[in-house]
Amino acid sequence: MKKIFLIAAGLSLGVATTSCSLEKFPETMYAENNTSGTGDSETAINTRELLEGQLTAMYNYMKGDLQTYWYQLTTLAEARADNAYGGNMAETKVVSVESNHIDSDNEFASNLWNYSMNAVDYANQVICNIDLVKENDPSLTDKEYQEWLSEALCWRAYIWMNMMQLFGEIPMLTEIPPAINAGNVEEVYPLYFPARVSKQTVGEQIVKDIEEYACKYAPDMDASNKFRITKGFAYGLMARFYSMREFRDWSKVVSACEAVEGMGYSLCDKYGDLWAYTTGDTGMAAMNTRESIFEVQWTSQTSGSWMWMMFHRNAYVPGDSFSWAKWCTPSRNLTKAYDAEGDTERKNASVVYDECGWSYHYPSDEYAFMHKFPTNVTPVYLMRLAEIRLLHAEALANMDDPGGAADIVDEIRGRAGIGKLTAAQRASADLMREAVLHERRLELAMEGFRWFDLMRYGDDYSKLFEICDGVNIKGSASYDSYFQTRRAMNDNRVLMPVPTSVLEDNTNIEQNLGY
Repeated sequence: MKKIFLIAAGLSLGVATTSCSLEKFPETMYAENNTSGTGDSETAINTRELLEGQLTAMYNYMKGDLQTYWYQLTTLAEARADNAYGGNMAETKVVSVESNHIDSDNEFASNLWNYSMNAVDYANQVICNIDLVKENDPSLTDKEYQEWLSEALCWRAYIWMNMMQLFGEIPMLTEIPPAINAGNVEEVYPLYFPARVSKQTVGEQIVKDIEEYACKYAPDMDASNKFRITKGFAYGLMARFYSMREFRDWSKVVSACEAVEGMGYSLCDKYGDLWAYTTGDTGMAAMNTRESIFEVQWTSQTSGSWMWMMFHRNAYVPGDSFSWAKWCTPSRNLTKAYDAEGDTERKNASVVYDECGWSYHYPSDEYAFMHKFPTNVTPVYLMRLAEIRLLHAEALANMDDPGGAADIVDEIRGRAGIGKLTAAQRASADLMREAVLHERRLELAMEGFRWFDLMRYGDDYSKLFEICDGVNIKGSASYDSYFQTRRAMNDNRVLMPVPTSVLEDNTNIEQNLGY
């Protein structure tokens, strides 16, 4: 029994829907963050206080262990495309990302899979226990029930959507497994070691959870606390969802974006305001800006994040952890794109030059670094208004409204202090789609969007292949002689491999094609 639970804890399987209950599945021992016990025990999640603790744990995980997920997802999205070199050439796992040689033993595959499963599990502890709490503890109000459930559903959907884009089909359990015993092994085993389900199945659950529930009942926007999932995030998730090729409906993207845009968010006056910070021992980074929809926050230098060390320096302790080469080094192709537009505002916020002790991609006395985590209290923006505005523009361009799309893009360009789009771009849907893709590159660089923007562009992966393979082809728009020689991209290399450890632990899961 103990061995079974240890295996399951290692897998950290996330399982639940809004209908699951501890009365049906009393044991929740299978993951370390679970509160274990039966519905009648003192340790079951059967009170408002305990449930609130599970919700707090979900958010704490975002700013704790999940930091590994954030920095690897960002590096993957930028360095698999044309925005960044892998960075540290001494680390095979990073070199493989840039050169398109990721295999199932690569840490990126295992971390992005396992941290995703853990994150879903934290959400499920709220989702699967909230009905029992409602039955047993009258202090849980109807509003709290609706809002807390919505927050957990949104978080689970966010992770599922990312995971589908990374791995394709994913496991999606909808129950908390009961304790395994000799009498139920065959029945319970598939719950601990599930097969993957189709994207359509996951998509149907996301629509039910987010479009039909969370968009109605999630908390309203709170300008003083952007580290809380709200209706803005819920509608933003649906905008992203309906832009994905498998679920594409541009009219629904427009509707969801318009809903977010009507909730009181607005662009910061200056792009750099999003990553600004005050100096000194009590200095803090910008938080809760009017542009932010959902961000992960650290509120004290003494208990801040450590992600900054993967990319550059912590401005508050600049000599700390700066003896080894950093990841996600901005590419020359990216900086040339900024320079071609005269876009100093966004370039200076995204890229910084500094002296260092290595020279893999630039001279050591003027080395380029990713600059969107300048301190250990800089937030991770999981969604901000400019991204949603540009997704709105993308939808309009794909609905043959290039003029409407151009109006939005010009708004974003105006904040950056650069010129408007041309008359030719405003008149052509094809040119406008290219213009939106380009603008998203400049606006969202180093925030983990580039690879996924290229993935969903058009009706196939031709644009993705053009950009990713083009870094090695002289004369191509993405050419950059400092990129490693890449293995040519193909349909079977777009998705990540399923980690070896997952395949060994769960024989119900098969490897992706091409690996």
